[in-house]
Amino acid sequence: MEAYEFYWLSPNGGYQIIGVLPERRNNPERITRESILRWGRNIFGQDFYMKDTFFIKVTIDKRTVRVFQPVPFTIPQKDL
Repeated sequence: MEAYEFYWLSPNGGYQIIGVLPERRNNPERITRESILRWGRNIFGQDFYMKDTFFIKVTIDKRTVRVFQPVPFTIPQKDL
């Protein structure tokens, strides 16, 4: 199962995880960066500032419920 881990950029320079949302849409044309961020804002609340947050796409094994992150786990500056 595909999912998105949402992170908040801390003013100290680090980041903290906000939560994980599973992808359930069947139509890949509806999946855009903006729609994912809008979904996060609807779930995590109005204090969810898009400029201070980012997400990464992860895979969750349905049998073991293990989360597999992209390797290596880096976030390009342009994606922040």
